Amino acid sequence: MLKKSDPVERILLRNNKLTEKTLGEIKSNQLQTGHYLGKTLVDHGYINANVLLETLSKELSLPFLSFEDFPKSQLPIKEISISETFLKEKTVFPVHLKDNTLTLAVFDPFDLHTIENLKVSLGKNIKIFLSTEQTIIEAIETYYGEGKSTMGRMVGSIKEDEKNITDTDLDTDHIRDMASEAPVIKLVNHIISKATEMGASDIHLEPFAEDLILRYRIDGILHNFEAPPKRLNSALCTRIKIMAELDISERRLPQDGRIKLQVQGKDIDMRVSTLPTLYGESVVIRILDRSNLNVDLEKMGFPKQELKNFQKLIQKPYGKILVTGPTGSGKTTTLYGALQNINTPDKKIITIEDPVEYQIRGINQIHVKPQIGLDFASGLRSIVRQDPDVIMVGEIRDAPTADVAIQAALTGHLVFSTVHTNDAAGAITRLLDMGVENYLISSALIGVLAQRLVRVICRTCIEPVKISSALKVQIENPDQDNLKAFHGKGCKECNNTGFRGRSGIYELLVVDDTIRQLILTKSTSQLIRESARKKGMATLREDGWKKVSKGITTVEEVLRVTVNEQT
Repeated sequence: MLKKSDPVERILLRNNKLTEKTLGEIKSNQLQTGHYLGKTLVDHGYINANVLLETLSKELSLPFLSFEDFPKSQLPIKEISISETFLKEKTVFPVHLKDNTLTLAVFDPFDLHTIENLKVSLGKNIKIFLSTEQTIIEAIETYYGEGKSTMGRMVGSIKEDEKNITDTDLDTDHIRDMASEAPVIKLVNHIISKATEMGASDIHLEPFAEDLILRYRIDGILHNFEAPPKRLNSALCTRIKIMAELDISERRLPQDGRIKLQVQGKDIDMRVSTLPTLYGESVVIRILDRSNLNVDLEKMGFPKQELKNFQKLIQKPYGKILVTGPTGSGKTTTLYGALQNINTPDKKIITIEDPVEYQIRGINQIHVKPQIGLDFASGLRSIVRQDPDVIMVGEIRDAPTADVAIQAALTGHLVFSTVHTNDAAGAITRLLDMGVENYLISSALIGVLAQRLVRVICRTCIEPVKISSALKVQIENPDQDNLKAFHGKGCKECNNTGFRGRSGIYELLVVDDTIRQLILTKSTSQLIRESARKKGMATLREDGWKKVSKGITTVEEVLRVTVNEQT
């Protein structure tokens, strides 16, 4: 069936899924200790189980089954006498029995001894499929008895003698030992892998008096998931700190770090933040998945006219362009999209960010470090001396940064930045409030883009829906009676949320002569807004209603993200 001369390490090395350096680390640290190498690699986070088995599946021409692929009925459990203990010990599961051929799901396809023993003892021909250890154990638990969850099984594998130990009982050495054990490593890897699989942007691990809460932020909304017991908080935090190269002995001060990991075949950067709270350390992991970074302006949800106008602005040789919105509204992604659009060999582009979330080839990116005096204002002054054509300032937070950015725009540079305001017109008054002179703003500013992110209705379970009377009152749309609306009823594809992915809604204010005159007279944001609307500017909500009618998002989503807006 399989050749012993084709071991797993050779297959992984040949397919660039494993390096000689990693093999050396495993041998020098004596991690394998007689176990199947594939299991060692997965348990210690060197490779994702799905990547391992997908590679073996391709090389060995063996089908790869996920839990969803297992038949839900007519399993050959009663027709064959294999104990649950044996199945768990050997990590195999009987999937199908036809005529005299038994199909087994296995994690280790090189365990020929077990396969041959089953063939002889059962008197059956054996056909094997590949499946992850987690999937096989889950199937055994589901179809043979206890029905424990994946989290429950992993927690159960952690030493019984830790159950009655509290966080305060554990010294640093003991916590380090716990965090270095395979069950804790597997538990952390499972939490990260599950978050990536579900498309989460953040993982929140929060300790409280009686329990530990695990939440994933998916499409901008936090969702609770099954969490480990509170007693494991210190071990989990320590494991995450080790991965992020943080000080595990420091539990009184906040710390920040980064993790680079390959999850499900994708390179993932993670930003880690720890915060000491009343009941232990809270950990938040921001997942920066490069494969999910959409920096194509045409795929961000821009209406045609707004996209055309915005592309005209970013092609200008100098001036200042602001993107505004609350935290998490996609401002940085839009700026990356703009920079990518104009990133040509004839332009030198420099950014200063806090932090640098994604690295873009051909663009010089600077990470601010306030502790050594490298803040936005000082960094920007140095950037100007580097002869750039385009500058991006992550955020304008104070008057010195605003002044230097304005001066750079006035001296022949195209400057991008962000501010936190509710709408496009509000960005102008925010600069005035910071103390920037009105004539400088009028001369330098060429456009302001306000944006929000709305969740996109799942395409699998989308269906029309009637707008309730209560919502009609809030919509304040002249054409609300003819407004078509849709929602997602919830399905497996969207984890029963009704949504999958996010799209932007936009409000683009182009600074023309009329707007410049209003800036010079220090007019209110309301007057600036009304003038821009007379010239065709669509507001955030107006763009939102268009996306509702097209079945992209829901009425509730538009109202949620534009709660303080007026049409």
